[in-house]
Amino acid sequence: MSLENLLKIGQLERHETDAVQVGRLLDSSVRCLADARQDSITVETRLEAGYRAIMQLSMLALWANGYRPTTAAGHHRTMIQSLVHSVGLDPDQMRVLDTFRVKRNAINYTGEDMDIASVEACIAAGEALMQHIRGWLVENHPELAQ
Repeated sequence: MSLENLLKIGQLERHETDAVQVGRLLDSSVRCLADARQDSITVETRLEAGYRAIMQLSMLALWANGYRPTTAAGHHRTMIQSLVHSVGLDPDQMRVLDTFRVKRNAINYTGEDMDIASVEACIAAGEALMQHIRGWLVENHPELAQ
């Protein structure tokens, strides 16, 4: 579903951003990924930090396109799935990112245990997303790029 269609059905709303706002969110996602690498904290907390970076980068992608998610149910899913349209992310990569949403929900809502392989995959996926979005910003919105 296109970003404009998501706007029409109330999943997105209009949003204006600038380089300062984008820079703050990029910096925060870098810190979240650094936190996710800390082996002195639990794997659940590490996955949460890696997932937070993915969410922040997904938000940034929407901002750069003039949107932000509403608080409607499923807004995390909307943010991740919209990456295909917002920054041209490969659908297979988007599906990988969405698995971390599911894992994070399992931790938060059922207390499910987490494994280190999932944490490492989440960190790698977050780093790849950051690289993709930074390149996309330079190419498509240099006024927002750092």
